[in-house]
Amino acid sequence: MSIQVKDITKLYDNQKALDQVSFAINTAEVVGFLGPNGAGKSTMMKILTSYLEPTKGQALVNGFNTANSKKDVQKSVGYLPEHNPLYLDMFVKEYLSFNAQIHKISKERINEVIDLTGLSPESHKKIGQLSKGYRQRVGLAAAMLHNPEVLILDEPTTGLDPNQLIDIRQLIKSIGKKKTVFLSTHIMQEVEAMCDRVIIINKGKVVADKYLNDLRDGDTQIVVAEFDYRVEDTFLLKLPNVTTVKNTRDFVYEITFSSSKDMRPSVFDFAHDNELKILQLYQKNVSLETLFRDLTS
Repeated sequence: MSIQVKDITKLYDNQKALDQVSFAINTAEVVGFLGPNGAGKSTMMKILTSYLEPTKGQALVNGFNTANSKKDVQKSVGYLPEHNPLYLDMFVKEYLSFNAQIHKISKERINEVIDLTGLSPESHKKIGQLSKGYRQRVGLAAAMLHNPEVLILDEPTTGLDPNQLIDIRQLIKSIGKKKTVFLSTHIMQEVEAMCDRVIIINKGKVVADKYLNDLRDGDTQIVVAEFDYRVEDTFLLKLPNVTTVKNTRDFVYEITFSSSKDMRPSVFDFAHDNELKILQLYQKNVSLETLFRDLTS
């Protein structure tokens, strides 16, 4: 396992930022880490990079404990934080050379990373002259310089235009064929374009951990039912394999099931047995956005 997180809890005074979080990530996986603002994403990433220590629990990166093997962790991790810290008065190549000296990296590797991240046209400029998108590329280049086994990227596509997004997506997917990439983003399309798997966190707890193929294959489904009068949510929760019930408007309900089997006949039979009149009944495709909204709203 490249990353192992075991019952991590993090407290800030009396506030619980993370609450017994556990997951494991294999080598050659690109994993999206999703959650609303304040869910604990950045805190988790800072723990994995040894910038913060957990209050309880244990995190291992490449077999190294993030609490007591900090240097070993940081040697094997490339980190792009949410607020990309850069020396704006340095030239791009100068900044990367400065970082390379710390890791004793050759000039050839600097040029290679500049090409990989598409910085060649801007490498002669000062960082302060760059657009936000190109500054993001500089941060990504710095994270990749020492060829780490694990890349931890906090909002890596912030500020990129559509053309830049395509390039960075392809780069991250390419890196993920051999290395572990753990990234956070608020953009669902980015997760679906780049990631093999998604972990969703809400209020400091993991609420979903799914491979995107499983999501697409429909191990979860939503059935929309409209009745002729209001039905209590708790009553519909008696249906088999039901996980959530949401009254979206008037007498319309979105019923989520943890099953790949078509659950419409079950809803129809349930309504008939309980003398409920159905005005409409259909399946709704489950998207990552729908799953995220249902689990974090």
